[in-house]
Amino acid sequence: MDILKERILEYGTVVTDQVLNLNAILNHQVDPDLMMILGKQFADLFHNDGITKVLTIESSGIAPAFATAYDLGVPLIFARRKKTFITDQEALCERVPSFTKGIVTDIVVSRRYLSERDRVLIIDDIIANGDAARGLVRIVERSGASLAGVGIVVEKTFQEGAKTLRERGIRVESLVKIASLQGGHIRFA
Repeated sequence: MDILKERILEYGTVVTDQVLNLNAILNHQVDPDLMMILGKQFADLFHNDGITKVLTIESSGIAPAFATAYDLGVPLIFARRKKTFITDQEALCERVPSFTKGIVTDIVVSRRYLSERDRVLIIDDIIANGDAARGLVRIVERSGASLAGVGIVVEKTFQEGAKTLRERGIRVESLVKIASLQGGHIRFA
């Protein structure tokens, strides 16, 4: 994904050797044309997998997940980070830490939107330690749906998140892999 690499180099900011800020294209401001390209790429990767739902977590995963769901012609579900007074009492809930935010939150999906008849594709923006992705996988498993795989916009290969999913036999497709942010420089794998 040369276009994604170009945008990361142009707009990404290395915050630390562990953190890359992509607010200008993915996490705060969204480049709609780029998101549609990413969504098409994910849809092409998983087009033969019988996907019935795309699942992500609010908020940064919504844009690429929406573009993927649009291209696949299926609904998008996003896990909310908080229960509200209108949350389904039977909702599927997982507690997950956020590497970037430095907090632990509950992620919640209504049982109404996932069932054993579904084949789910998880899409997320960046994978570091993989806690959010593993939380979404647990929600899919508890719903009785089957998991087709996980699509990640940016995988930081120097952290364990994607590796832990692959070790469980889960298909992980990353559009761009970053090997290092050492010294303030982005080095692609």
